[in-house]
Amino acid sequence: MPVIIPYNQHMKDHLHESCRPLSGTEIDQLQAKGCTAENWETVSVTGSINPERFRNVRFSGTVCFGEFTGSITLESGVKLPTGIYDAVLHNVTVGDNCLIKQINHHIANYRIGSDTVIINTEFLTVDGETAFGNGVDITVINEGGGREIPMYDTLSSHTAYLIALYRHRKKMIKNLQGLIADYAAGKADTTGTIGSHVRIHNCQIIRNVNIESYAQIEGAGELSNGTIRSCREDPAYIGINVIAKDFILCEGGSVSENTILDHCFVGQATQLSKQYSAENSVFFANCGGYHGEACSVFAGPFTVTHHKATLLIACLVSFLNAGSGSNQSNHMYKLGPNHQGIIERGSKTASDSYMLWPMKVGAFTLIMGRHYSNSDTTEFPFSYLIENDGESLLIPAVNLRSIGTVRDSRKWASRDKRKAPKRFDYINYHLLTPYTVRHIMAGIEKLQEIRLMSGHTSQNYYYNGVKIRRSALEKGIKLYEIALDRYLGNIAVNFLRRSEFSTLEELRNILKPGLTAGTGDWIDISGLIAPRDEVEKIIDAIADGEISTIADVDERFFQLDRDFEQYELAWVVSRIGERYGKPVSSFTGEDFIILLDRWIKAVTQLDDMRCRDAEKEFEQTARVGYALNGGESERDEEYRVINGVVGDNGFIRDLLERLAAKQKTAAGLREKIAAMTDTPSA
Repeated sequence: MPVIIPYNQHMKDHLHESCRPLSGTEIDQLQAKGCTAENWETVSVTGSINPERFRNVRFSGTVCFGEFTGSITLESGVKLPTGIYDAVLHNVTVGDNCLIKQINHHIANYRIGSDTVIINTEFLTVDGETAFGNGVDITVINEGGGREIPMYDTLSSHTAYLIALYRHRKKMIKNLQGLIADYAAGKADTTGTIGSHVRIHNCQIIRNVNIESYAQIEGAGELSNGTIRSCREDPAYIGINVIAKDFILCEGGSVSENTILDHCFVGQATQLSKQYSAENSVFFANCGGYHGEACSVFAGPFTVTHHKATLLIACLVSFLNAGSGSNQSNHMYKLGPNHQGIIERGSKTASDSYMLWPMKVGAFTLIMGRHYSNSDTTEFPFSYLIENDGESLLIPAVNLRSIGTVRDSRKWASRDKRKAPKRFDYINYHLLTPYTVRHIMAGIEKLQEIRLMSGHTSQNYYYNGVKIRRSALEKGIKLYEIALDRYLGNIAVNFLRRSEFSTLEELRNILKPGLTAGTGDWIDISGLIAPRDEVEKIIDAIADGEISTIADVDERFFQLDRDFEQYELAWVVSRIGERYGKPVSSFTGEDFIILLDRWIKAVTQLDDMRCRDAEKEFEQTARVGYALNGGESERDEEYRVINGVVGDNGFIRDLLERLAAKQKTAAGLREKIAAMTDTPSA
């Protein structure tokens, strides 16, 4: 920990170098305006004084203030002259052209930047040394403890993932915790900072909180031991009746409307509002929490819950959409809340769903009903997990043909609201990646194994706590096979269509990865999808002391994200070689054409399914409730006026246009390769 410097000396070290003592005349002028000081010798100013900009101010400790010459326009349009009115300042420095007015108790031990407004606020104080929320442990995933994350104000979802999920790597955990402790110690101070252009209105208690520039706080009830990161490009916001203790709020984040936080990290562009309550939880980029409750939750990017009576507890999630009344339980046995749930990225819980932890759910799964069997469906992504006659029924792969799944993957990128120059979380938005496709491949293998072991005549199969009907198993294998051909072809075609080639050797070289790593297993480290081996290298580097700062850890994650495309190509080329029985470096023109044909067939099949799924939104049953006082023709007409027709739907039209473009690409590449190798083009 840093050496604690006595208050007065510490404050003097931070005073503007141009601060000067007040003259006797200036003191008289301030006193004439009702101002008093414990000791006028410790009050100083950076420029000239306009006594009209002061009224009823009590100075104590070491105080320095700037020049107040302009005015500030409030959001309502009201203009007020800058200055200090009806306030008590103790050990405070104030920048130029601030407005500090009606401080009902006092402001103590703060450095305040320029052009900041503080109006009608009770307490604004730093009480002794604090790290402003940095270093506070958050008990995530397992409510009973053991996965604590020491938060800090630049925490990424990926670093948090390593700390929470790799407790078995003891040396790495110890060193990483040490790096964070060093960072937190560097943030420790006996004086807080309020940046420039900050707005603080009508608040009650703000204690031991660092507030960065352009932040807005209005009507907060109590803020204690925290940091509010903010910037011009992406201001942070705290609103009416918020209570937040031991917290960090990042750029673009918003906490408002009676929200209560205790031991929470709120990431960039995350919004928590409408009486949301959370404790011991982390929310990373672009999360949204409204009405409900979170306890010991690791919420990766784009986790959203909009509804009352929705509880997220003791789980790891990301890209989750939690339906109304979704609930979980971590009290399976009698030794306390020691159980946890893992819901892989992109999943949804339907209204009134329930899950009994421990449980693990595969990526992009729709969860409906109540589930008590502690199942593990990791190997079956893009599935439905539904309650049927008291059992957990799995329908593998069916979500691959859902138009909603496609819509989700596209909306996430467009809904990334982060504007800060530095983004902490690296987010991969793709549905099909080496991470999800490796599970698809495992799913194909596992379904075939289940069928073989249980016999071809069985009508139902049981595996890892779930029931799978025979028809669903057969369809699941086919859908997974289609998705696999589509993905492998997608990546290969994306490289081929961007490159020029005139010989087979040039064609093969296009699919020669720039990196040799990435051919093995892949993992999702809370938004960032990367080769497991490369993540292990980061873990080893931390454990061995090769990474010496938190910034170095972040840089390694940046490099993983930057090189994703080449890692992905290496993985895909390796899988194509396995699937086609020969390495791509030995492919003939005919082999490339077979790859193209299988790709465009899979693309067409899957997109046709998705279009048919989208068309269900326009069926007769969807029109119930339209034209309440009219007949069938009026109902149909009103539905068309509001929702349009199938052919006019922008999403469906976009899907069909993309399909046509891919078919054109496939035809063009096929013709070019055929001409080059004398292979028939049709």
